[in-house]
This record gives sequence, C-alpha cells and structure tokens, in this order.
Amino acid sequence: MNGYTGKILRVDLTTQSMEVEERDELFYRRYLGGSGLIAYYLLQEVGADVDPLGPDNLLIFAGGAITGVPIAGAGRSAVGGKSPLNGGYGEADVGGYFGAELRRAGYDAVVFKGKSETPVYLWIKDGVAELRPANHLWGMAGAECQEAVKEELGEKAARFALIGPAGEKMVRYAAVINDLKHAAGRTGMGAVMGSKNLKAVVARGTTRVPVADREAVQALAKYMVTHWKEKAWEMHELGTPGGINGLHEQGKLPTRNFQDGQFEGHEAISGESLRDTILIDRGGCYACPIRCKRVVEVRDDDFQVDPAYGGPEYETIGAFGSNCGVDDLRAVAKANEICNGHGLDTIATGMAVSFAMECFENGLLTTGDTGGLELKFGNGKAMVALTQM
Repeated sequence: MNGYTGKILRVDLTTQSMEVEERDELFYRRYLGGSGLIAYYLLQEVGADVDPLGPDNLLIFAGGAITGVPIAGAGRSAVGGKSPLNGGYGEADVGGYFGAELRRAGYDAVVFKGKSETPVYLWIKDGVAELRPANHLWGMAGAECQEAVKEELGEKAARFALIGPAGEKMVRYAAVINDLKHAAGRTGMGAVMGSKNLKAVVARGTTRVPVADREAVQALAKYMVTHWKEKAWEMHELGTPGGINGLHEQGKLPTRNFQDGQFEGHEAISGESLRDTILIDRGGCYACPIRCKRVVEVRDDDFQVDPAYGGPEYETIGAFGSNCGVDDLRAVAKANEICNGHGLDTIATGMAVSFAMECFENGLLTTGDTGGLELKFGNGKAMVALTQM
C-alpha cells in the first residue's frame, strides 16, 4: 500500500502488553485518514456507558493518508477518544513533526486501552516499541520532561506527544502537546491520556513512507519550495495572527467574553505588532517551507517567556487577548507558555478566564473569591496569574 505502513500498534496499559494489527488496503480506503481510524475504533470498541476517564476508553494516535510523505501539509495527525468534555466523539488535530515521525517509525496508528498501574511512556523506534517507567517524569512541565527523556534515550532527534500536569490531574480541557509547541488542544484528550497514567509517546523513524509515484511527489515538493513565497508569504510573515485586524474590521474578533466583536486594542495584539516586538524566529511543521509558527521571547521586569514553547497563534491571542480585553502581547505570550508547558488548551483556558472576568465585572466574583486579584477586563497581569492558578 502507498502512504500507509499497514500496521497499527495496540497497547494494553493494564497488562503492559502490545500487539500489531495488520490491515489491508480496503480497510484504509473505507476508513480514510486519522479521523476515519479514530471513528472506527471508537464505534467498534467503546460503548455508550464507558467513562471517558476510565480504563475502558481508548486513546488513539492516528496519521492521515499523506502523513509522513515529504510534502507541505503532511505533518498533521490526530488524537482521539471518548471526550470527557461532551461524553461523545472526541478528536484533536495537530501539526508539527510527531505524526510524520510515528509513520516513519512504522505505524499508522497507536491504540491505547486500559490504565497503567504506575506512570509510563511509550518509546517507538523503527518498528520496535516498549513501555518505559515514567514515575520520575510525572509532575514535570513539557520542556523539563522532553529533555529528560531525550537524555535518557540518547535520542536528540526523537519527537514527542506528551502531557503536562494538567493532563495528569485530568483537567477536562487538558491538551496533548507535540514537541512543546504544537497542541492537540480540543476535546480533552490530554485528560484521557492522564487517566491512563501515560505521560508521553515518543517516536523516532528512519523509514521512508511508500508512495505510488516518488518523482511526482518530489516535483510537488520542489514546486512548493520554489513558489511558497508567492503563494503564502503573508502566512510566513505574520502567521495566523495576521488575520486579527481584518476580523476586527468585520466585527468578528471575540472581545470581552464575546460581548463585542471589535476590540479597540486590536492593533497592539496583531500579527504585525507581534512581528515587530517579541518575535525572534519562525518555526514550522514537517516538510513545509512556509514556517508560519511564531517563536517569541520576553525578558523584562513584568514577564519572562521561554522561546522553547513557541508563540501564540490567532486563537490564543483571541482567547487571552481581545476576549480578556488585554492588549499586551507579553501577557498573552506568557499565558501561551503556561498552557503549553502545563498541557492546557489555550482556547478553553482563555474562555474560562474571560468568563471569570465578566463575572468579576458584574459582582458575581469578588477579590475574596480571586485571592485578591482585580480580575477586570484588560488586566494582563491578573489574566496571567489566574491562568497560572
């Protein structure tokens, strides 16, 4: 088969056992992509009465039809399970490098069931998989955990899908974070991962993904390398925050817990402002030349922001910026770092903070409830403090 390995790794965390399922071409045509694989296993094996945070739920990491093929857009993959937020289908899509690395390591998907008695992580290298103890990693934030595992494995090029303390504590909107800065943020898959005592999935692969016409794939890749500037320069230059000013003009920028669609401080949190102030580099995803990801750094008396955690995307700036009435990119970048490090979905976290701010503005919450925080719209320091709390 082209595009796929034909192999799906099944991991029973309760018994600490593994097996490999081999699937034929008809299966992959019928259940197309990562979403198709996730839907298949959930419908086949997870009943309506299963507790999303119980051992009978599945956690599925799955690549798409072109994941790992060396062309732009082929770095994306999905994480799925029964969602602790809605009790139904849960899936989060994510970019970066992990999905491609998993495919190159030999597997189209990894399906976890059960719960480990003690914390573990899964290490996969070129088709060989093993569960390793993670007691010493439990409680670590993302960067600390990633560096410890790389040192332990002696694999500096390994790629990670991990949870932080939020997932360990089963916060219902906890995220799975790939390589510190790419978030499978929605539907609470980080909480499902934590409920299984699974700290991380780590992959390293050196096998090329099979394709039907390698010359055609190479030609397409070369075309993107040659023409990306004329096709996608603005995305490289400004990233997803490049749309903030336009959304303000259209009345579609979430503002003060969605009380309004326009924010008077929009220019201060725009892609242009980010580029001109705290941006220090641009990151990207597997095989993509555009490099639209923001990498920011802040070193001043108010905030210290580590560039290891990348930088805020549009959704994060909308959540912690305009929706909290905050026009300080330093504060937004700090909230983004906290969420990526602890494994929180920035959208859900920002919405929770903005809701609390509206409650405070209307007297439903007081400083007695907030530990003294003046939780008013526009208070960037209070927004960061509440995110940390």
